[in-house]
Formats: sequence, structure tokens, C-alpha cells
Amino acid sequence: MKKGSEVFVFGKDVAVTPAGEGVERKVLGYSEAMMICEIKMKKGAVIPSHAHSHEQCSTIVSGKCTYTVGAETKEVQAGDSVMVGPDVPHGIVALEETLVIDAFAPMREDFI
Repeated sequence: MKKGSEVFVFGKDVAVTPAGEGVERKVLGYSEAMMICEIKMKKGAVIPSHAHSHEQCSTIVSGKCTYTVGAETKEVQAGDSVMVGPDVPHGIVALEETLVIDAFAPMREDFI
């Protein structure tokens, strides 16, 4: 049986999952091939360096943060995107309240 969300997913109806101190996640939609999530970070929140087998693209919707991918750290802000390959260590520090949209391929089974 295939896994996936409904065709229409309304943000107001999606459960918020704590994803660390000052970090909240919503799974906005997914299929076996991909997933999209909303990540809200309070100023000073940290997503420690981690790696996973999924490709990831992060787009900063609002706010500003430092994003480390492998050995490279850059300050990114609204309108910027970050591409993370499979198994590449990466982490984030929110310099101000930040909203990020993350896309994963394939889906993150650990998020559902």
C-alpha cells in the first residue's frame, strides 16, 4: 500500500510537532517519493548537525539563520535556498525568528 497525505493539506489543520528546543515542524504533504515540511525556529534555536539519506532543499521564507552544510557555513535569509545532498552533515542556528520550508526526497518516514 502506498503512503501519502491527502491531495489537499490545509496548514491550519496540520499538527505541530516539537523538533527541538524552540523548533516546531509541520508535515505539509508527502508521497513515498517526496515530502514538504514547514519549520519554525525561535531566535537562538539550534538544529544540531545531523545527516540522513534523503536529499533536502531548504528555502528560507522569513528570518535569518546560519546554515552549515559539510564544512561550509553561510548566513542565509528570506529568499535564499540551501541544497543538501544525501548523507551530508548539516545544521542550523536561527539568528532571528525564522520560517523554513524543507523538501525531502524520498519522504522522511521518521516524520510521520
